[in-house]
Amino acid sequence: MKKALLIYNPTAGREKAAQRVILARSILLEAGMEVDLLATEKPGDAQKAAAGAHFDYDTIIAAGGDGTLHEVVNGIGLGGSDIKLGIIPAGTSNDFARALRIPTDVRQACRLIASGRVQKTDLGSLNGRLFINIAGGGNLTNISYEVPSRLKTYLGQLAYFAKSFEELPRLKPVRVRLEIPDTVIEDDIMLFLTANSHAVGGFDHLAPSASLTDGLLDLIIVKAVSLAEFVPIAARAFIGDHINHPKVTYLQTPWVKVSSFEEVYLNTDGEYAGKLPCTIKVHPKPINIISP
Repeated sequence: MKKALLIYNPTAGREKAAQRVILARSILLEAGMEVDLLATEKPGDAQKAAAGAHFDYDTIIAAGGDGTLHEVVNGIGLGGSDIKLGIIPAGTSNDFARALRIPTDVRQACRLIASGRVQKTDLGSLNGRLFINIAGGGNLTNISYEVPSRLKTYLGQLAYFAKSFEELPRLKPVRVRLEIPDTVIEDDIMLFLTANSHAVGGFDHLAPSASLTDGLLDLIIVKAVSLAEFVPIAARAFIGDHINHPKVTYLQTPWVKVSSFEEVYLNTDGEYAGKLPCTIKVHPKPINIISP
């Protein structure tokens, strides 16, 4: 019998995760999987649980959003473990699950997990810390961890948009130096993002050329903009046309080194990740994710 550890964040996604795990466990048991439940209580719990899971389980199931996945992936690491990672989307935006076309319906997601079909998927790292979907920096990226968790619980993705428009008039661009293979970019920017998938921050086409299996990260740089310039960029991002805006640079790279004389905060999968300087790079296909 397959044995799985189901790790869930009881406060994720308007508290959907806690509501779904009992049903998920029942469905998986009927499908022939033995399932143990682990509810996280504080940051780091999911990573700690995932780190030793390969000794007792052949599958880890993450029920939550990208933050829960971020911890689980860092627990699994790059050590070549054959453990499979299943996902039950239950977060605010579920960007990574959307990119993999994992069903949001818990029954369908569980049937997919029970099938055991895996896709070897790229991961990224920022200063050695793994990320599953996105890493970046700049004043606009601060918004994701400045939004109170309770506000995210009740408003979902709208909380991020509300905070963006509230803060933008007060945000100042920062001068950064970005080094990529054969190119150096120095400019005043609002943010830079490196994306592993096309779905980022609730936008399904923020990195329209991204692939989870191409061994590349998609780098997006938003130069210094006013509120009047930012609004059409955000609108065009819904269909992926923002990459053609003159204030946006978009390219693909296996790595990027970023530095600045200013204090610039970093973010991985929506969580605070320190300050510049940083080295971001891709790790081709080190993890087995259950997906369609």
